[in-house]
Amino acid sequence: MASPQPSSVPAPRELADLPFAPHLRRFAGGRLAVEASFDTVHIDGASFADERADGVGFMESALTAVSFESVRLRRARFNDVWLQAPRLVGCDLAESGWLDVEAIGGVLAGLEFHSASLRRVVFHGCKFDSVNLRGAKLHEVVFHDCVLREVDLSGASLTGCSFPGSRLEGVHLHEAKLAEVDLREAAGLELADGVDALRGAVVTPLQLLELAPSLAAALGLVVREPGESLTARRGSRSRR
Repeated sequence: MASPQPSSVPAPRELADLPFAPHLRRFAGGRLAVEASFDTVHIDGASFADERADGVGFMESALTAVSFESVRLRRARFNDVWLQAPRLVGCDLAESGWLDVEAIGGVLAGLEFHSASLRRVVFHGCKFDSVNLRGAKLHEVVFHDCVLREVDLSGASLTGCSFPGSRLEGVHLHEAKLAEVDLREAAGLELADGVDALRGAVVTPLQLLELAPSLAAALGLVVREPGESLTARRGSRSRR
């Protein structure tokens, strides 16, 4: 049985629920372009591949079942954007900015997302695979019922983020900075490294027990049963 949706996470909105829905215009088709601007546009079912669109901007727009493959979107801007079933594979989103964005049921794989800025973004049921978010800044970002597999958050800054119902698998947190990050409702918490970066995060007692071996290793803490001798281990070290 699925866990109940936390009251702090609103249900995903429908297209008709968007405040700018009555003003949306159909996308006329064509290719993306560097520094292009899309304002109150509805892009439905379009596929973009092997294109360069650095600095492209989307504002008060809706993207449904849109596919981006090997598209360069450096410094792109997504402001007040709603995405349903987006597919982003092998794209370059470095230094992009995301503000007040909602993504539902998307696939994000093999992305260069480093140094990006995400503020007030909600991901519902999205799958992240091998996404590079090194040095990114995430503020009030919610990952709801998502899978984050081999996501690299090394050196990233996370503030007020939460992961209700999400599974973290092999996530990298080396030198990440966390503040008011809520991990208590995460369905799985498996870190590849950076367990010491969890200062500033909130976990459950059970999660703390599961993290104990990794925390001990990070602190260099030796754990032994009472009466167990350390002589053999000291000797083995001296012979190396």
